[in-house]
Amino acid sequence: EAVLAQFPKVSVDLRKFPHLTKGKIPEIVQEAKKLNGIIVYTLVSPALRESLLQSALTNNVPAIDLLGPLLFRMEEFLHLHPKGIPGIFLPSLPEYDPRIEAINFSVDHDDGQNIASLDHADIVILGVSRTSKTPLSIYLSSRGWKVANIPIISKVKPFAEVYQISQKKIIGLTIKPEQLTGIRRHRIEKFHLKPKNNYSDFTSVEKEISFAESFFKEPPSWPIIDVTNKSIEEIAQEVISTLTLLSMKNLQNKNQEEKSDRKQKMNKNHEEKKDREQDAE
Repeated sequence: EAVLAQFPKVSVDLRKFPHLTKGKIPEIVQEAKKLNGIIVYTLVSPALRESLLQSALTNNVPAIDLLGPLLFRMEEFLHLHPKGIPGIFLPSLPEYDPRIEAINFSVDHDDGQNIASLDHADIVILGVSRTSKTPLSIYLSSRGWKVANIPIISKVKPFAEVYQISQKKIIGLTIKPEQLTGIRRHRIEKFHLKPKNNYSDFTSVEKEISFAESFFKEPPSWPIIDVTNKSIEEIAQEVISTLTLLSMKNLQNKNQEEKSDRKQKMNKNHEEKKDREQDAE
């Protein structure tokens, strides 16, 4: 559907076949052949993928495998075998939607609330006031991520719990002082608020952002995303991409360390064997 949306002027007969079994494959391929159609499939089972591909080739029906190449590359990269079990991305119970749980979590952990259960968050967002922390959290949670956001106040370090959780899930948000000043002034005018503590003063805002950025860069040094002139969707994508790359980098480093340890152990065993042989002589 995402691909077809790129061709709005064309009407396409889209047919879906969920819960595919091997017995249904010949029927589906024949139907596609009769209609001169294309088969696009997302099958996690290697046996089903192979069966569908062979049947499509035999009948000269174009078939596009969306998941197979990605699963193969991830298997190589992670040095793990995929389970190959369909339906485990979302719980099978129709009444359960993990997005609801994620949204409830994000609402309960908005603006530094319920800090004691911070470790249950998938993503923790830090930033000064009006850097889109709350809308970003809700957007991400609507896609299944449990998100907590914590305000950064000038010259005040956040809760100790922030340092007690996995640092791989923390993101810092920043913004150009000119835009943040404008956002805050607009909010004051719109809601007829009384500004407090130089809330919308440019110089104070500039110092506030500078403090936050310096704080983010201190050990353990969290990734920083600039939200200036970006939509919530753009920021969310950048957050996910940043954390994914960070996670993959950490996994890569771990694999390299394990490889190095194995090599050292092999060298040690070799030296010990060599010493025993010399002693035997």
